[in-house]
Amino acid sequence: MQNNVNGLKIALHNLGCKVNSYEMDVMSQKLKENGAEIVPFDEKADVYIINTCTVTNIADRKSRQMLHRAKKENPEATVVAVGCYVETGIDGVKKDECIDLAVGNNKKSEIVEILNEFFEARNDIDDKTLNGHSVIDINHTNEYEDMTLTQMPEHTRAYIKIQDGCNQFCSYCVIPYARGRVRSREVKDILAEIKGLVAAGCKEVVLTGIHTSSYGVDFGQPQLIDLVEQIADIAGIERIRLSSLEPRIITEENAKRLAAIPKLCPHFHLSLQSGCDSVLKRMNRHYTAADFKESVRILREVFDRPAITTDVIVGFPGETEEEFEECRKFVTDIDFYEMHVFKYSPRKGTVAAGMKEQLTDKEKTARSEVLLHLTRKQAECYRNLFIGEKLRVLWEDEEEIKGKRYMIGHTDRYVRVAVPENQIDKYGAHSGEITTVSPSAFINADTLLI
Repeated sequence: MQNNVNGLKIALHNLGCKVNSYEMDVMSQKLKENGAEIVPFDEKADVYIINTCTVTNIADRKSRQMLHRAKKENPEATVVAVGCYVETGIDGVKKDECIDLAVGNNKKSEIVEILNEFFEARNDIDDKTLNGHSVIDINHTNEYEDMTLTQMPEHTRAYIKIQDGCNQFCSYCVIPYARGRVRSREVKDILAEIKGLVAAGCKEVVLTGIHTSSYGVDFGQPQLIDLVEQIADIAGIERIRLSSLEPRIITEENAKRLAAIPKLCPHFHLSLQSGCDSVLKRMNRHYTAADFKESVRILREVFDRPAITTDVIVGFPGETEEEFEECRKFVTDIDFYEMHVFKYSPRKGTVAAGMKEQLTDKEKTARSEVLLHLTRKQAECYRNLFIGEKLRVLWEDEEEIKGKRYMIGHTDRYVRVAVPENQIDKYGAHSGEITTVSPSAFINADTLLI
């Protein structure tokens, strides 16, 4: 029987956040380097690896469904559960007959070695149903898992993981238990990875983590802006984009430092969750609506029309009509570029799941629709601010829209631009290039403005 990954067909499926996506890219890269053939998930494979998510009960269910689907695709295959679902539900994972091997967080970089050891052990006892697991106590480690991406997963943009873990303990969130405490990556390793990706054609990096704003706190103090300044010195990097940030990191001093970095994209995703102070308090968020509003004011004072996006949870336990209306008025007043609206979903094991006055799905859906309608209008107004101006666009890929071919790219504020295929040469819209165009070709909601 096979005792290593060389020559095996391996199918991968990722669930969850951008950190998971980065880690999956690294696992895929390592498997290919060791002779594995990566195949589509719906193709018969020797090994199925599901990078799981546990942020909500629904995410848990999706993780289980994909694991069971894999075993159904090929009952003889080795099915591997990886990541957050493993960390929070290891007892259930061990009992699940569809799962042959469980790999926790901080072990993903060892996926090749873990698989090889599993195959060797199985062969030694001639038992193909041997269940194994490789899981550390994620809540009692200070070690940052060393992972390095050397190949570009996209044409022009790469996500760079700079930290792991979270110390916030929001009342609705299980992630601190799945990812552990804050652990930051060494600056030299981040810079080396980016330099390698630049050589592979990378033009833009997106700094990401479980709680990006906490980068460096385990080194003694927050160091995110120091890191951005050093990345900006790397020749060949055209853009630096930040993923989700805590609003408290936006002070006058920090905003001015960021504005002094020409390569930094004026696109800020500030986590809000609610615009109502009483709901924020129940969520155990460590700021008020007024604090958030002040952060937005600072950004708009320092940057020209920054793209400010956010997340909002509707239907949190006990959220009254008055509290929701307070939130609606707040997000209307802030006037975001885009809002990601989520209906609250109870997560077993969290404080919020045990709170009284859980709302019905009907109530949550109705409130979600109100904010989704609002964000569509706000996004359209924001994009329309730039029609007629000349903007720099990083061209990424070709796409078919309404039966026609377009080259697609984004501005530094993450506004999506499309150029018709027959005008590509006119605009210089070739993948991997940054050009200045007059955006008469914005994709605006469902309407293509040419």
